[in-house]
Amino acid sequence: MSSEKPGTMEHTILADLSQIRKITHATLSQRVYEDVRELLLAGQVRPGQKLTLKSLSEALGTSQMPVREAIRQLSAEGALEILPNRAVRVPLMTKDKFRELLKIRLALEGLAVEHAAQNISAKGLQAVADLHDTLCIEMHRKKPDVDLIIRLNKQLHFAAYEGSGMATLVGLIESLWLQVGPVINLDLRAGSRRLSEAPALVHHAALLKGLQDKSPEQARAGLSGDLLSAAQMILAGDGLPD
Repeated sequence: MSSEKPGTMEHTILADLSQIRKITHATLSQRVYEDVRELLLAGQVRPGQKLTLKSLSEALGTSQMPVREAIRQLSAEGALEILPNRAVRVPLMTKDKFRELLKIRLALEGLAVEHAAQNISAKGLQAVADLHDTLCIEMHRKKPDVDLIIRLNKQLHFAAYEGSGMATLVGLIESLWLQVGPVINLDLRAGSRRLSEAPALVHHAALLKGLQDKSPEQARAGLSGDLLSAAQMILAGDGLPD
């Protein structure tokens, strides 16, 4: 005969179900955040573009509540801007702001690859090499897949950054990419010379060589060459206002 008091089992079940609901909600909110974040990183929205809770929730197939939470989090990171009328906008990007972000990226991303040259594991190094090889193959195709190139480029960079073993630094770099992603990736989608001339492949090779040789200076030089060459082409175009 059970020694449990009446109602104990019911209360236990209710407590468990309550906990499950909390986990499910947190997981959904995180997934929505990551999906909206990827829209920005992949250049699927443009600077100055206005978004609505309704359009985003319909596109993601979810309610507006997790979308609202994702927008709040991304606005705190500077990736989205909440306007006075409650509209949401991808922040505008001027040439001056782009140059400012470039200087910060050169400092932080350069620091990350310097440390990666000294700390990256054999597995991490192989991941960077494999991504570089795959990116080379795709960019040399007659009709390269731009979506795939954008994903591979991001994965290669962050595989190198994560090799630094500095999680806080990688998080700061991600916040910068959220701000420049709509610019640098829309430039690729628009048929930039970055796609036809593929200067990134040369600089990625130099970055990889720096990591392989455990040379912080060479790794930073390869990374800097990549960022600067891309910025030069973007700034030379007419996509950003003064």
